[in-house]
Amino acid sequence: MSERPLDLGWIRVFEAVGRLGSLTMAARELGLSQPAVSYTMRMLEEQLGTPLLLRGHRGSTLAPPGQTLYRAAAAAVGELDIAARAIRRMNRRPVVRLFTDYGFASFWMMPRVAAFRRVRPDTEVHVIASASTDPRGDDAEDVAVLFGARTDFPAHATQLLEERVVPVCGPRFAARHQLGTEPGRIGALPLLHLESTPRPRWFGWADWFAANGLARQPSSNDLSLNTYGLVVQAAIADQGVALGWAGLIDGALADGTLVAIGPPLVRADHGYWLRPGPDPSPAACDLIDWIEREMRADRDAADS
Repeated sequence: MSERPLDLGWIRVFEAVGRLGSLTMAARELGLSQPAVSYTMRMLEEQLGTPLLLRGHRGSTLAPPGQTLYRAAAAAVGELDIAARAIRRMNRRPVVRLFTDYGFASFWMMPRVAAFRRVRPDTEVHVIASASTDPRGDDAEDVAVLFGARTDFPAHATQLLEERVVPVCGPRFAARHQLGTEPGRIGALPLLHLESTPRPRWFGWADWFAANGLARQPSSNDLSLNTYGLVVQAAIADQGVALGWAGLIDGALADGTLVAIGPPLVRADHGYWLRPGPDPSPAACDLIDWIEREMRADRDAADS
């Protein structure tokens, strides 16, 4: 639906001239020619029988009669524009903006968008994936699903997934290297790393080796990648061993694209958290409820 202002004829022209104090600037704003704006003003003055503008070399100012008319015109234009926006919103499909990271967007949300559309066919979901830890802009998100610790989020945020990682690789890679569940064998293999800041928010290989009482120095055969999707693709392509996050790689484990080859590492107070935006719309509340139901269904399926 177009956001073009309603055509209000002379009242739109007069309001712009009075607000901007210039026939030329009003013409530019309205997409009209300067002679067309001048003609409209002359016709209006003829109808009222009095000058509305005091014209000068530096622009035009409102004469007293013009000030009286401008107060009424400005109020009318403002009210009509508000009403037009409200009517357009009524005719527009609800849009919910979900801000999250690339991993959650690629491996959890996008495969399920079609399922949400079946529940709310009248609602559009815009998934805003970013490497940033927080939205930017005044209206960046209606719902955010972000990774971090409990202390990173307000009290009303809901934990969707706890941080649980397990070493994974492709089945052919596991067979070629005769990998079972002995963690010591992993240290001799190429590792796939997700690039992070000096103080990462998620587990890395150093955490996993330390938890299992193992030491392993970075190798020239290791590969660092800047998004989790690339890490998983590299593991599927037999490029090395990756850390697989529960909730993101469940499908790949279920269909055998990836296999787990070591013990998990768990941190219950970290993981993915759902944070509603300020004053969520009914459509945003529906998306929040749906995500939480899907998460509960996933947990029930894993426990059964």
